[in-house]
Amino acid sequence: QVQLVESGGGLVQPGGSLRISCASSGFIFRLYAMSWYRQAPGKERELVASISSNGGSTNYADSVKGRFTISRDNAKSTVDLQMNNLKPEDTAAYYCNAKKTTVSGMKYDYWGQGTQVTVSS
Repeated sequence: QVQLVESGGGLVQPGGSLRISCASSGFIFRLYAMSWYRQAPGKERELVASISSNGGSTNYADSVKGRFTISRDNAKSTVDLQMNNLKPEDTAAYYCNAKKTTVSGMKYDYWGQGTQVTVSS
């Protein structure tokens, strides 16, 4: 079965750094674009960062540009998010996402269980 498992969340002080990871299995990882989303209580889920299937292209939300870096290792089926200079507004549950659309139009969309990141002094 498809599995995406996030890890590495925790409590950090403003200005600190954290690296969260997503381990994947049950699908052909190298064919999927990977993304990190986050959601705070009472807020809509928002896209934080995404990376193309071969790692050649990345995109970031304006709010994290210059502070966060997404990366992937297709040999290990993992995707990471390095978060630097963290701010209280980064506090959220962070979710790993895999997406693919086949040539016949079938869409695949998989999610992890989330890992909590709390930025507070």
